[in-house]
Order: sequence, then structure tokens, then C-alpha cells
Amino acid sequence: MGIPGLSNQNNGQKWLGITEPISLAGPTEEDVIKSQELEKYLQGVGLYESQQEAVGREEVLGRLDQIVKIWVKTISRAKGFNEQLVHEANAKIFTFGSYRLGVHGPGADIDTLCVGPRHATREEDFFGELQKMLAEMEEVTELHPVPDAHVPVMKFKFNGVSVDLLYARLALWVIPEDLDVSQESILQNVDEQTVLSLNGCRVTDQVLRLVPNIQNFRTTLRCMRFWAKRRGVYSNVAGFLGGINLALLVGRICQLYPNALPNMLVSRFFRVYTQWRWPNPVMLCAIEEGSLGLSVWDPRRNPKDKYHLMPIITPAYPCMNSTYNVTTSTLRIMSDEFKRGSEVCEAMEASKADWDTLFEPYPFFEAYKNYLQIDITAENPDDLRQWKGWVESRLRQLTLKIERYTYGMLQCHPYPGEFSDKSRSFHQCYFMGLQRKQGVPVNEGEQYDIRLTVEEFKGSVNAYTSWKPGMEIHVSHVKRRNIPNFIFPGGVRPSYLSKATGENRQSSKSRVSGQSQAEKSQGGKTAVLGADDARKRKRSEDNNTSRVSKSSLSPPNREVNEDRTLISATSSCSMKFDDSEVNSMGDQKRQKPCLKLAGEIPSGDNVSNVSAMHNKQPDAPDTSSTKEEERLAIEQIMSGPYEAHQALAQEPDELEEDLGYRNQVNDNGGSVKSNNFASPSSTFAVAEEQVISKETICSTHSCSNGGLEELEPAELTAPLLCAIPAPVPQRKPLISHRFCSRPMKDRTV
Repeated sequence: MGIPGLSNQNNGQKWLGITEPISLAGPTEEDVIKSQELEKYLQGVGLYESQQEAVGREEVLGRLDQIVKIWVKTISRAKGFNEQLVHEANAKIFTFGSYRLGVHGPGADIDTLCVGPRHATREEDFFGELQKMLAEMEEVTELHPVPDAHVPVMKFKFNGVSVDLLYARLALWVIPEDLDVSQESILQNVDEQTVLSLNGCRVTDQVLRLVPNIQNFRTTLRCMRFWAKRRGVYSNVAGFLGGINLALLVGRICQLYPNALPNMLVSRFFRVYTQWRWPNPVMLCAIEEGSLGLSVWDPRRNPKDKYHLMPIITPAYPCMNSTYNVTTSTLRIMSDEFKRGSEVCEAMEASKADWDTLFEPYPFFEAYKNYLQIDITAENPDDLRQWKGWVESRLRQLTLKIERYTYGMLQCHPYPGEFSDKSRSFHQCYFMGLQRKQGVPVNEGEQYDIRLTVEEFKGSVNAYTSWKPGMEIHVSHVKRRNIPNFIFPGGVRPSYLSKATGENRQSSKSRVSGQSQAEKSQGGKTAVLGADDARKRKRSEDNNTSRVSKSSLSPPNREVNEDRTLISATSSCSMKFDDSEVNSMGDQKRQKPCLKLAGEIPSGDNVSNVSAMHNKQPDAPDTSSTKEEERLAIEQIMSGPYEAHQALAQEPDELEEDLGYRNQVNDNGGSVKSNNFASPSSTFAVAEEQVISKETICSTHSCSNGGLEELEPAELTAPLLCAIPAPVPQRKPLISHRFCSRPMKDRTV
């Protein structure tokens, strides 16, 4: 079998993928027209680079290839090789990622790989001699080597083009010009970092081999990357989808609908992944064991793989999960977005929506009433670049901690990007939306105190081995009305047409449905409800009314102080949630997601209910398959070798790293006593109470803000933030919702 993933049907026909296609139907005239409209739309929003920029990238790659060839000859001569070996010495540049896939846009990075011989080491030669050569070149700016990263990389700009350069040291004395990195034999006798560095090129090449129509794949992938960025779910490091994750998801849809054009592929992308029962894996080809004994993804044998919530498996040996960063919260958010996308595509097929509706930006700063703001500073640009990369790699841990220590009652929505306050030197900040778990009864005055959780996170961040004076971080609780102005375009807070009350918006008609439906928006998001359905937004998960996003509204036009509450032992981060202050955009959160929060596989009934939402669609272009048949086909696809795989609720390795620091907190901060978890209905209590001194300061950064609002310390009634993490309950425990912690002493860096 020449191509991995190539299978045979009973009638002798061939297909790409581990299962037969859902539909072999070709496009209709309407599909052709809508696909052309989609391509024009993508061109209109500037997703294609100019010819001049394309030529510039080619010149940079050619120049870089010359540089590494000179480099390898230089180090060969320095190591005492004779002139014959120096003449034969060679290194070669490969590309991967969005550039290799052909879906990069203007200003995008070029992911590159330098393949060198066995005598060219990574530490001394690549991050030594080559780095020195690049630093001395006028064309190279912003050179930033990261030798201690999981995949070591050298970042820089060459003639203004951003380049990420990896290194693979092969077990060969001479690198041939026609080297094929997709061959399994290239992985023999190489170290783990080389395997990881080669993986990008090998995966990219395999993806292009495993899709039936590369042009349709590229257009669809370009569309889905744009959608993910606009909807705030494009960031692998934040636990969402990165470029390779989307490429694999789109590639699988292309396999399932091999003759479809991009218009239909986009629609089927949302339909399939709305019904997908995670953690069933998405795979372009079968996982092969290989002959080199390298570990591959298999939850039946590898304990860590059991914790993966949304496995999307790379097709090249050794097959790995490309979405190990996904958390319960980010999976929930992506599930909501898949469902919304499916609903918009349904409306588009009925001519009740357009591409603008699908790509409407997600109004993150109108979606919640409570946020965490993480500010970082450094003394110079190089320090900030290093500090920023380290902090971003740890932000996922903060999400995991908060959810774990509040039993999932407090949910986090990380914003996939950063902001900079131009009035502060060398500053970056990040935001996380916070909300109480939907569908849980609200007790009056309930609060969540996450101070110690935040301090543990800051402790892990400050353990950075390359920490330098000036690298500081502080975390504060900020209300939506007090979001700082610098995050808005031009530093100006947008004005509101009204106070965004339900009464003012009930009378507006739905642009998407075109029916006599009342619209209700919460904090800028529009939810399409039934005509006299004012109370349905508080109903339970039985509400199947279709909701489609509409144009976002702006925040209220009012002058406020940018007051932020620094989270420390002196100011409790106790966020109060009552009936009026649950997620202000509750209607946009789907009442009945098809994916369960704890990572468990939903029942078949849930999948049936989801597909039932699409029964009123007009005649689909694909006449060979009804939606019910598609649903059954998707069920069949997921009844594979990992059908029994149930992702566990937490990923303990992520949190065990900070156990030592948590113990240090207990040693320094007093006698916080751990309590045994007796039963799901147990009530927790602390043996001793301790008065929190307002003179105790626990922060690595002092915030000088005239409008600082200090929250009153809460009572110590629930030790959910104790030294020993409580076990994950199998059902919802009846616990007190005032989660508090003892103060810890001042910790200086």
C-alpha cells in the first residue's frame, strides 16, 4: 500500500482515510457559485499575500539555505575534517506549517527546519556558531534563541520576514540534496528533540498526501483558520486549535466528502464536529507502530493519553496527539462554536445568513462580568520576549488550577492573545473570562475565593530558571465595566446604543431566521428565541431552539475608573454570583452541548438531539445522503478501536509540578489543615480560623492605581485550596460555595 490511509471498498473503489466517505456526491451549480463567493470573500478580507511578498519569502528561504550550507562547511573545517569532507558537507532547509500547506497570509511566520549532519551539534554549533553568524548579519533582526524549549527553536526576522528555525541532527555524515524527510528510516539513531523537530515537516507532507483535492483543502482550511481567529478559538498554547489541529480536522472532512467544494466542506465541518463524541480521536490514517519502537498515541497502553479530552492525531510516525493542551473549559467553548457554526450554515443554506454572520468576531469583553487580568513587565524588549513566552506556556495551568480547586463550578475562558498598555514600558497583559457553571442552582451571596490558587500559579511562573530583575507578574480581578481602555482599538471604549437591556432588544427582528422571532442579546451577543419565549433562556437543557449569533453590540458608554483588584492575601478574589450576575451572555452559551464538560463520551441520545436540530433544512445539494444517514455514518466512524476510550476528568501531571511550592506555602503561611474527602455530600470546614492581616502583602508587583477597590476578606469555610488537592468527585458534591484560603507570607523573587 503506497499511501498510508488508502483503503479499498468492497466494489474495488479506493478512498483516503480509515473509513469510507460519508458522501461521494459532487457539487451542484449552487455549490459552485457559493464556493466562488467564499473565495472572493477570503480575498477581500486580505487572507492572500501579494505577489511581491511571495517573491520576498522565496528569496529569504533561498538566502537561508545558502547560510546553513556555509555554516556546516565552516564547522566541518573547524572540527579538522579534510577538504574533501568539507566540500561534501551539507545542510538543507525545509518548510512546514501554514507556508508548506499553502494557506499562509500576509505577514505570517515561515516555519523552517534545518537538517544537518551528525557532527553538527545542536548546543555548540546550531545555537552557537549559526546563531553568531545570524547575529552579525544586517538582514537579521530580533534574534531570539530558545534552546530549552520543548522543541528548541531560533526565532528572528530576515529582511522583515519572521522565521522560526528548528534543527534536526541526523545520523548521517553527509546530507543529500534530495533527502526525503518523510521516510521512517530518517528517525534512526536520533535524539528526541530531533524527532520532535522533524515531526512538523513529516506531518505536513503526510496531510498533503492524504487529502483528495489539495486546492479545495487549502481554500477550506484558509476559511476555517479565519473563522477560528475571529471566534477566539485559534491558539494551541491557550488550549484551543492551532494551525496543524485545524489542518487535520479539515483534512478529515475532505476525506469524508472527497468530491465536495469548499462551500459544502465548511458546512460539513461544523455538522460533523458538532456531532463528534469526544474523546474519540480524529485520525487521517491508522496509527502505525513503526519499527523503531517510538511511543505512539494509545490510551489503552499509555496512562497520560487517557487524560486527553480532544485527541486529534498526527498522521506521521510516531503518531501523537496534537491537542494535548485542550482543557475542559476550552473544549466546552469550542463545542459551543462548532454548534453555532452549524446553525449559521443551516441559515445560510436557507438564505437567512451570509459569510459575515459566520465570521462575526466573538465579543469577548462583553461576554462576562468578571475577568482575570494577568499583567507582566520586564526591563527591556529581549527580557520581555523571553518572559512573555514563559508566562504564556504557564497560563493553561492557571485554568486547570481554578477549575480543579472549585470542582468545575468556576469556569475559565482564556483570551487567545495579548494586549499592551503603551503608557507602560515593556508591558503585556492577558485576560480570562470567569463565569459560574451554567445549570447549577445559584445560592444567594455565593463566592469563589481563588487567592491561593493564583499565588500558586505566580509561584510556578516565578520559578523561571532564566528569571531576571524586572520580570514581574501580577494578577487582578476586574469587572467588565472596568476593563482598561487600552484593549480597545485606538484606546477608546466603544459607545453603546442603549444600556443593553432585554426590553430594548426584544423588539428587533432576527437577521438570520427571518421569522417572527424576538431577539435577546446579553452583553453584545444576540440569541434568537421563539416569539413569546422571554423565559426560555433560563430553562434547562431541553431547550432546542436554534440560536445564531448576530452583530455584536458595544459596551456601555460611561466613564469609569480602571480599578482592578489585586488578587493577594490582602484582597480576596471573591467573585459574587447571583441570579442577575451569571454570565451576562448566558443565551449564547448553548443550553445543551453535545460534549460533556468532564470529558466523558455523551450518550447516543445527545448526538441524536443535535442532529435533530437540522431536520428542517431545505433540500441539500448532496442527494445521496440524508442528514440521518450522515448521522449514522458519523456514529459508524466513531465506533473504531478507541470507542471505549473515556478521557479522565483531570490531568494530574499538570498540577503535581506545583506540589512542592504548595507545601512551601503551607510551611510559610500557617497551619492550613487538610481534610479528608468523606463523601460527595460532605461539608468542608477548617479546624482553625485566622484573621487576615491587611498589612500582609503577597505580590511580586505593587500596583499603583488610584481606583483600587479592595475586597473584604471572606470567611474560611471551605479548604478547597489546601495542600493536598481534593479528589475529583464522581458526581456533584453538596459543598459550600465560599471557597477561601489562608494568607501566605510575602514571597520575594
